Amino acid sequence: MNNLQALIENYLKYCSTQKRLDEKTLKAYRIDLRQFSEQTSAFDIADITPEVLEAYIGELHKKYKPKTVKRKIASLKALVHYLEYKEIILQNPFNKIQVRFREPVILPKTIPLHTVETLLTTIYRQRSNAKTDYQKRNALRDAAVAELLFATGMRISELCTLKNADVNLYDGTILIHGKGDKERRIQIGNDAVLHVLKEYRKDFDMEIQNCNHFFANQSGKALSDQSVRRMINKYSSLAAIDLHITPHMFRHTFATSLLEADVDIRYIQEMLGHSSINITEIYTHVALAKQKNILSTKHPRNNFHF
Repeated sequence: MNNLQALIENYLKYCSTQKRLDEKTLKAYRIDLRQFSEQTSAFDIADITPEVLEAYIGELHKKYKPKTVKRKIASLKALVHYLEYKEIILQNPFNKIQVRFREPVILPKTIPLHTVETLLTTIYRQRSNAKTDYQKRNALRDAAVAELLFATGMRISELCTLKNADVNLYDGTILIHGKGDKERRIQIGNDAVLHVLKEYRKDFDMEIQNCNHFFANQSGKALSDQSVRRMINKYSSLAAIDLHITPHMFRHTFATSLLEADVDIRYIQEMLGHSSINITEIYTHVALAKQKNILSTKHPRNNFHF
């Protein structure tokens, strides 16, 4: 059976059951592979030739940014590697072409620490000034969400899928289920953060038990990533913060702050759940930018006058 569409479906099933990839990754694979099948009119596996691949990649470069092209090629390469592994094809057509291209280095966007403090202060102030119990409880949960994002550097997807059992507030550890179903455990190192998490769990106990997720709304349903994004936008607006803050920027700020505080990059890699230290090293570019600013303004040589 060499029908390409059938082989794609078999491959996606393999990714789900054998490789245990998450739904987000499977969705990206499905979109990328369907696009290849439709745009190249490839019906049979024999239609995937080096010439077809080169033409398709050329079209991708015309339509998408390098990062997106890289992902789409990776999806296609993974399929072809699977077909080779299953001995459905004897030769990998990617071996006959060169797909190297330079991807621009985009530095992670961070939040200035004084802005993080302003945002957190605004959330706590909203809780203190809340006129209704509903508003007060929402602000408590929002404080717990923002504090945990900043305290752990976890991804928004990891935060929203946290189960109640993953959060141990007695020893202050969080079990995070990361990409590729990889687990890591991270310690909460701040008493104020632990305190607000304990307050939140006590106040939202019924809602948490109802959905079995650690973060829930007042209807007893798991908090969505869109809800978290709206929450951050709301408090940014209230605090008159002139910066578009996303949940992932807390992760960048967490990593960069630790690096600037001379924490070993291997520890940061482990805390972020990066599969390769090469991924973590992107933060060294940000730290170097900070170094340049420090050394150009604080180095004693600047005070020498001849």
